[in-house]
Amino acid sequence: MSADPTELRTWLRGLPSFERDQLPPFDPEDAPADPADLFLAWLRDAVEAGSPAPHAMNLATADAAGVVTARTLILKDLDERGWHFATGSHSPKAVALAQNPNAAMTSFWPALGRQVRLAGTVSDLGEPTGAADFRARPPGSRAAALVGRQSEPLDSRQEYWDAYAASLARVEANPDLVAPEWRAYALRPHTVEFWTATPDAGQIRLRFRRDTDTWTRGLVWP
Repeated sequence: MSADPTELRTWLRGLPSFERDQLPPFDPEDAPADPADLFLAWLRDAVEAGSPAPHAMNLATADAAGVVTARTLILKDLDERGWHFATGSHSPKAVALAQNPNAAMTSFWPALGRQVRLAGTVSDLGEPTGAADFRARPPGSRAAALVGRQSEPLDSRQEYWDAYAASLARVEANPDLVAPEWRAYALRPHTVEFWTATPDAGQIRLRFRRDTDTWTRGLVWP
């Protein structure tokens, strides 16, 4: 880190954010009534634009003490139950969600100047759904999940590779093997907000709020 904080501030402020003349148009008046439909449309735009890991989302959780943590994970599905993701039930995020189901998720596609924010509650979708998600993972991903011990101290990389190799051998010997603690979760949002930068250096924020089983929407100040 630079010893001169002024130099660092200047450098950070000089970094480019968006290619404003390359941003896609967005008219909030044309947005669909269901935010899930708009999210999927933006996700498809990100895929077509070649955005790396377009289905990656940041998940923020807070435990019973209010300690907040965040991490990036992969969106697994989207249906009437919400936005799906998966993890082991002993992982830090699963432990936090067991204490406090309130969470937030964010998608960000820099090349399009777009962001989507969700806030709501998370539910465990049950063992059958978790098992189906586990079986759909590539063998290497299943092996990594079987290793478990997420976020525990690790003495050496070799210790991990030995555990991973043993798990991979188990997966190859038994393709139907499922980690018993593997779970699929869904965040059912009460708020979904779509943010986009605009070519004129402005921005648009369109917020959806759930009212029982219907959505109301409106613009909010940037």
